Amino acid sequence: MTLYSKGSTFAPLKNRECIKFYFDMNKYIFGLFLSVVVFGVSYIHAQDNTITLTQEEYQSILQRLNALEEKASQKTDAQSGATKKVDAESGATRKVTAENTDSSENTEGSESSDSSNRKRHHRKGALTIGGYGEITAKHCFFSNNYLRYGKTPEKYKNDHYGEFDLPHVVIYLGYDFGKGWSMGSEIEFEHGGPEVATEIEEEEGGEYESEIERGGEVALEQFWLQKKFNDYAILRAGMQVIPVGALNANHEPTKFFSVYRSEGEFTIMPSTWHEVGLTFMGKTKFGLHYQAMFLPGLDSDRFNKKNWIKPGAGSPYEFKLANVFAGAARIDYTGVQGLRLSLSGYMGNSFRNTLSMSNSEIDASAYKNVKGTVSIGSFDFCYDDHNVIVRGSATYGHLTDAAAITQYNMGMRKGSVSSKQWVASDAIAAGIEAGYDFFSLNHTLREKGHRFYVFGRYEYYDSMFRYDGKRDYTYAWCGRQRAAVGINYFPIPQVAVKAEFAYGILNKGMRADGTLGKIYNDEPQIAIGVVYAGLFKL
Repeated sequence: MTLYSKGSTFAPLKNRECIKFYFDMNKYIFGLFLSVVVFGVSYIHAQDNTITLTQEEYQSILQRLNALEEKASQKTDAQSGATKKVDAESGATRKVTAENTDSSENTEGSESSDSSNRKRHHRKGALTIGGYGEITAKHCFFSNNYLRYGKTPEKYKNDHYGEFDLPHVVIYLGYDFGKGWSMGSEIEFEHGGPEVATEIEEEEGGEYESEIERGGEVALEQFWLQKKFNDYAILRAGMQVIPVGALNANHEPTKFFSVYRSEGEFTIMPSTWHEVGLTFMGKTKFGLHYQAMFLPGLDSDRFNKKNWIKPGAGSPYEFKLANVFAGAARIDYTGVQGLRLSLSGYMGNSFRNTLSMSNSEIDASAYKNVKGTVSIGSFDFCYDDHNVIVRGSATYGHLTDAAAITQYNMGMRKGSVSSKQWVASDAIAAGIEAGYDFFSLNHTLREKGHRFYVFGRYEYYDSMFRYDGKRDYTYAWCGRQRAAVGINYFPIPQVAVKAEFAYGILNKGMRADGTLGKIYNDEPQIAIGVVYAGLFKL
């Protein structure tokens, strides 16, 4: 081995000097290595906010901390005893703690304490506000005279009229209390709010009638309390929507293409149908959602030919009659991307929900065995994927004892809640609509989230499909086909601008010579609207 000294670079070192130099270099290298290790360990401890102490140092610091804690506890007790006082206004006491304590005890009688409580317990996202609304206008190229479906409909063939309206404006407020408890509420303003409305009563010889319609102009559409045990079991009680049919379950205006709600289901069933009841619901991991409801039955007093059982929901009184009961159920399957398949149904008696006769009087009359059982079955679906939306539904309803109910209602006294009309034993409504988003073809518009659907819709409905189980053409105008084409423009997901042209073709009626043929005028119209729907968590 040959090494060189620092002072004499090229002079070779002897073996002894070489060994000494070797040990000196190792000593320096080991010292440097030890310094790096110590620095690394110290850095890691610093990151963990920990300090390495000897046993003696640790015991000494622990004794000092115990002594300081004991002194602080004595001082806090003394101050707490000196500052406790009685709140004379509320009768509650407050405990004033020292500035260096971490918490304070709120009291019932203090406004500031209540405010502090609310702030502490409010969780971000627990409050939900929102709603939906519709601003519409239409021009109809047919008559709105109450005699247009009478014996001389040709007299009104060239009539037309227009309307501006706010069909539905709804304000929603909900809150999540935590631990599975929540509430929801909706107030609906129909046609602009609670004002005195003048209308023509078609069934009273065209008489003008002014009234403030309870439940028609302003309604508490929803108010419920809910307990969620888990995803499979949720219990809800209160005023809530009856999810039978496509429209009731999806009544927000951004969930259908037409400017107004689909005429079929809107004609033969309540919309939005809401009652006070009890609901059990839940969902599974593979996309199955289910609901089962217990609620009061409908009131057959108010059934009629134009809207079938629709007027029997709700109540004209300050309370809801519940002499008979009903059940409703719905199942939705969403296990396939973009597709929803739904089945829903309703069944319940309706005849004894009346104030015109007591149960004992009915039992002693010819109507003893009349039940008026309403049965409704509905299938609906929605496909929303690949820039295409297709929605469809088919609803069929049956009413037992329709002839007896018709006879009973027509015999009610003048001024009663009944319109005293024929009531069908069967009603039907079916429809389908499809639209394509043409803005999806443009990359810039698609990236901005704009959507522009061109759609078509077809539906058929008849509120007097069968009377007492048989076809009857006396009121053929209650059934019709309706076709529509239009556009929906969504500048943002919550807002849509709508326009459509629709054409209604009424059923053939019975002519004077006893043959079936075209009697009633067709009903074309154009309509535009601006709608919104959204929920926002605070």
